[in-house]
Amino acid sequence: MCKKPHGRSFLRPRKRREWLRKRRQIAAGRQDMITITLEHPVQEELALLHARHTEAMHADTPPESIHMLPADALAAPGILFYVMREEGRPIGMGALKRIDAGHAEIKSMHVLYELRGRGLARMLLGHLVTEARAAGYARLSLETGSQGSFAAARGLYLAAGFETCPPFEGYRLDPMSVYMTIAL
Repeated sequence: MCKKPHGRSFLRPRKRREWLRKRRQIAAGRQDMITITLEHPVQEELALLHARHTEAMHADTPPESIHMLPADALAAPGILFYVMREEGRPIGMGALKRIDAGHAEIKSMHVLYELRGRGLARMLLGHLVTEARAAGYARLSLETGSQGSFAAARGLYLAAGFETCPPFEGYRLDPMSVYMTIAL
């Protein structure tokens, strides 16, 4: 081991590569236990997900700028609701809401906070994009917060190819919102 000037140790490049390779293998094994399925949004076992999502939306966003749908509204026609599970336990959710024949919106995308940093949100987003494409949509859009607490989400969407756009169907300019879209 080498020592950095401030006294913390770090791995030599070859050892670091080995460590990263092992970490990726472990992560890949864990992801084999992850499923994402189309489900009904109103289930008792999803209460924690919905509660955490609601709590996160209300944490630093004024009520008039919150655009999330309650669980029962996610069961409406034109909405496909997906649940991410790890070994059967619900750990994430997301929905596709039909805007028109060629355009859908991502709604209520959420991964439990304590499980973040494992690539689960990226996996869930990838699934939603794939499902939107398979459903024949040409465009997929979303609304997210402009506050610092939403920075990771905005970064995820940008990394996936989404671009900022003007407000779309049913939205108006709001300093608390960022609107994004991607052509499929």
